[in-house]
Amino acid sequence: MRKLIYITLALLTFISCGQKKKTKKTTSKPQEQGAYAKSAGRLNSLTIVSENHLWNGAVGEQLRRSFAASVMGLPQEEPLFTMKQMPPKAFSGFAKKARHFIIVEEGKEKGFFKYTNKFARPQLGYKLTGYTDKEIIEQIKKHQKEIVTNLKKHEVSYKQSTIRKKLEIKGLKDSLGFTIKVPYNYRIAKASKDFYWIRKNNPHGTTDLTFYTLPIDYFGNDENMTKNIINMRDKIAGDHIVVDDGGRFITEEAYAPYVNKTTVAGLPTIETKGTWEVKNKYMAGPFVNYVIKDEAKQKYYVCEGFVFAPTVKKRDYMFELESIIKTISFE
Repeated sequence: MRKLIYITLALLTFISCGQKKKTKKTTSKPQEQGAYAKSAGRLNSLTIVSENHLWNGAVGEQLRRSFAASVMGLPQEEPLFTMKQMPPKAFSGFAKKARHFIIVEEGKEKGFFKYTNKFARPQLGYKLTGYTDKEIIEQIKKHQKEIVTNLKKHEVSYKQSTIRKKLEIKGLKDSLGFTIKVPYNYRIAKASKDFYWIRKNNPHGTTDLTFYTLPIDYFGNDENMTKNIINMRDKIAGDHIVVDDGGRFITEEAYAPYVNKTTVAGLPTIETKGTWEVKNKYMAGPFVNYVIKDEAKQKYYVCEGFVFAPTVKKRDYMFELESIIKTISFE
């Protein structure tokens, strides 16, 4: 009888363990931890980790001058990054998942450190150290250009990675010689042999893209590229962008655009940022224009993004358009 009881107990124990193991298999997947966690944060946001007295003093002033300076080419002042400060004790848990961060520490030897995917991914962070305010400020000034450039590149890559479903733009490759990743929520407003106009409605207006090409000798020997680009925009975009009767899509005349030499898809490029307007109408907004030079094919590729969104901030709308244009591929 005792043997029978022992055997029964053993069977019950075996069944119970089996059920526990089975239950364990069906539990939900644990949250990702450390560098495998997904980063978080709004577009163009930056977490500053520093003691409060540093943020409220000269160090904080320099951080704001360096990383919250006005974005070029916007009709109203908007910062490069929207910054949020917190003391080191608060930089834990979810806060460490910030996509971008800068840690500032005093009482240590002067130093500059870069972190990639340290607490989450994708993530880019920096640490600046110094014994005094003066030393920390020196580090900020010394590395601010590198930090801004890398954070912007990192944010462009992140924004591009969110384009999972692309708009099908039939004929673009054959007509203009390139492909580009435009999100599916845009629509084709105009498509012809030599000009494409693509737009998206947003709660406050529209975000727009235009694409076309020019022969390599289009600008002649005139070295005033700012004037050349203004004339190009006013002629070609003015002819193709449909506006109300009596108006014409042109470059705003009161302020000279900001012009910069850069590269896009490995090709020399002139980047122009300024303001567009509809002549004789109360319509205007920012634009960014890329004239990409292809010596091998003896042509320029022209890609432009512009925004119409009165009464609201436009930095992130423009950043979206820049990120889309920089997905261009000539393969």
